[in-house]
Amino acid sequence: MALSMHSKDKQMDSSKYVRYTPEQVEALERVYTECPKPSSLRRQQLIRECPILCNIEPKQIKVWFQNRRCREKQRKESSRLQTVNRKLTAMNKLLMEENDRLQKQVSHLVYENGYMRQQIQTASATATDNSCESVVMSGQHQQQQNPTPQQPQRDANNPAGLLTIAEETLAEFLSKATGTAVDWVQMIGMKPGPDSIGIVAVSRNCSGVAARACGLVSLEPIKVAEILKDRPSWFRDCRCLDIMSVIPTGSGGTIELIYMQTYAPTTLAAARDFWTLRYTTTLEDGSLVICERSLTSSTGGPTGPPSSSFVRADMLPSGYLIRPCEGGGSIIHIVDHVDLDVWSVPEVLRPLYESSKILAQKMTMAALQYIRQIAQETSGEIQYGGGRQPAVLRTFSQRLCRGFNDAVNGFTDSGWSLLDGDGGDDVTIVINSSPTKFLGSQYNASISPTFGGVLCAKASMLLQNVPPALLVRFLREHRSEWADYGVDVYSAACLKASPYAVPCTRPGGFPSSQVILPLAHTVEHEEFLEVVRLEGHAFSPEDVALAQDMYLLQLCSGVDENALGACAQLVFAPIDESFADDAPLLPSGFRVIPLDPKTDAPAATRTLDLASTLEVGPGGARPASEADTNSYNLRSVLTIAFQFTFENHFRDNVAAMARQYVRGVVASVQRVAMAISPSRLSSNMGPKSLPVSPEALTLARWIYRSYRIHTGGELFRVDSQAGDALLKRLWHHSDAIMCCSLKTNASPVFTFANQAGLDMLETTLVALQDIMLDKILDEAGRKILCSEFSKIMQQGYAYLPAGICVSSMGRPVSYEQAIAWKVLNDDNSNHCLAFMFINWSFV
Repeated sequence: MALSMHSKDKQMDSSKYVRYTPEQVEALERVYTECPKPSSLRRQQLIRECPILCNIEPKQIKVWFQNRRCREKQRKESSRLQTVNRKLTAMNKLLMEENDRLQKQVSHLVYENGYMRQQIQTASATATDNSCESVVMSGQHQQQQNPTPQQPQRDANNPAGLLTIAEETLAEFLSKATGTAVDWVQMIGMKPGPDSIGIVAVSRNCSGVAARACGLVSLEPIKVAEILKDRPSWFRDCRCLDIMSVIPTGSGGTIELIYMQTYAPTTLAAARDFWTLRYTTTLEDGSLVICERSLTSSTGGPTGPPSSSFVRADMLPSGYLIRPCEGGGSIIHIVDHVDLDVWSVPEVLRPLYESSKILAQKMTMAALQYIRQIAQETSGEIQYGGGRQPAVLRTFSQRLCRGFNDAVNGFTDSGWSLLDGDGGDDVTIVINSSPTKFLGSQYNASISPTFGGVLCAKASMLLQNVPPALLVRFLREHRSEWADYGVDVYSAACLKASPYAVPCTRPGGFPSSQVILPLAHTVEHEEFLEVVRLEGHAFSPEDVALAQDMYLLQLCSGVDENALGACAQLVFAPIDESFADDAPLLPSGFRVIPLDPKTDAPAATRTLDLASTLEVGPGGARPASEADTNSYNLRSVLTIAFQFTFENHFRDNVAAMARQYVRGVVASVQRVAMAISPSRLSSNMGPKSLPVSPEALTLARWIYRSYRIHTGGELFRVDSQAGDALLKRLWHHSDAIMCCSLKTNASPVFTFANQAGLDMLETTLVALQDIMLDKILDEAGRKILCSEFSKIMQQGYAYLPAGICVSSMGRPVSYEQAIAWKVLNDDNSNHCLAFMFINWSFV
């Protein structure tokens, strides 16, 4: 009996270890592909449907699926680690090469320093020599200062002459990409790593402006070269790139003669164009090189096409070095070096054309970021919702940028013409009567006979001490602060076939709210595409026709405050509910470009347009010592452009409306800029100033007295109620205390807040009056306040439970409890409503 039991136990133990046949494994794998984690019922069904699995217990099949999932997880993790290891190996190689280059640069500088010391000593000994000033210059600096002698004109039909220029360009480009021809300084914040964009540096003390980047991407060199040569796809400022001639070389490379036009970033300076030679070849080590330079009288070569609307800029030897990486992928070196003819632009704008950081952001880093985006989309690492293909979403972004750039520049060869103004020079009106400007050739048959064209109202202004990223983020999140709902309705009407009338803009417009629906974003989150739903609310019968939901396709970029030299931009266009891939777009928006900080004069804390016609607020200058210590002592250029369609008989009306609207937007932006300026917010300059005024003293006394009357408790302890003692205690109270208007026919608006309240709302006393109570409360908070409102009015106060609200910048704020009470004046009449948010903190 014991032997029999022992034999049975042995059989049960042996059943735990099952050797599966190939047919059984194949059947299990088929099920795993469909469902990696089948339920108990599904496993039992599998045994019934597959006779070959009938001798295996359900528990063993469960174990098989567990092991299979574990192996799959290990395989993916192993693959991920191998990929990271390859990236780190390639990045290590890149860093070692960069270290070698820096060591060469240090040796070169040490030698140059010794040479200069020797020449200075020689010059001191021979002070009577008139040529001593030129002697102290190093050979490299002499080469940068002295113009290159003109070379004989090289005929376009002479490939040998062009090949000579190409080889010279190649040598100079490589000396910049991997050598010490340019003194490179690494940009702050560009830390190398397996997931970083790469190493980015800008030039110092060289002619023109230059930027350099090197990084690792998971695309093969041929694909990378194809993307980089298609400059209009990733360089947003490129208007067109025409290859005028292609000449094959004996080594299998090509020489191309290229004419490229670029957009101007503002309305205040002419656009640039380039006439260049581009050389593509393969080096002995298998690396691909694409190098390029301008053809001028000094370099020789054929003369480029003339253009009266552009200023001819000079591209110094630049290009791309693309090396294959072991295990797949490529290591890319990018050099951009241009001379934008800075002397042809107004002095106030010259920093835009003298900044290597701006060049790095707009060209050099843009190329790397675009390639990384394509690589991740190709590998399936990025998944977008809404059923849109990544290429379609990229096309939307490009069309928005291109349409906005076209409106800002208003080229005559695109059909734009200037419309006579009303005597003021602050807003420029241009019109384009070409139907294809808005609808495209495929819509020509459906154009109304009364369609007049597209009208654009645009302006540029100088901003002082306002970070571009902060301003654009505010404009995006608080559209109601500057937009007019009636004008939005008019813009949306351009998508309908029926005629439409010109709206009568009025102060405040129609009330509306916005809901932002994300569509896509780039790898580094430096740009994101979204749909904005504008929800209209009608408060009177005559507003019902206009109170409707509308949709905008919106592109926002440059809102990272840590990105040096970044241009911040908000561009949007009305769309209909169908949102077709080829939907017509008429972009409008804002662009804010930082100027390098001006250190030779103290900065005034005000905004003004470049014609000095839109001054806002007091412009007292600060002491020079303060200007030196304030990190926000910066200027930026804001460009605004709004486009509208019009019918022939409404052209003048639309022009007047557009001019009035843009002036209103400019005024709103100036007010916002004044409010959010760090010099006003004093975020880095100590606590906010105490508002000592008779009105403030009286309000503090009313708040304190009303709290005691209603609750029976003390808001805070104070030794004396005379003078400003109450106001000081209220102002420095640790909890956020704020007051809002008490009106039954309008949304309550904040009128006062203590220092903690302003910090919680992330605003100032000036901008506080533009914030409505229902905008900072979440839905739950609004419902609770509505339910407790009658209690507050009858009892005088109410305690509100913990909840979440949002600051004026959209940041969520949590609080443990809130108290609301009526503030009574000296006649015991209702003056306002006070709130105290206890133990608040940003989430």
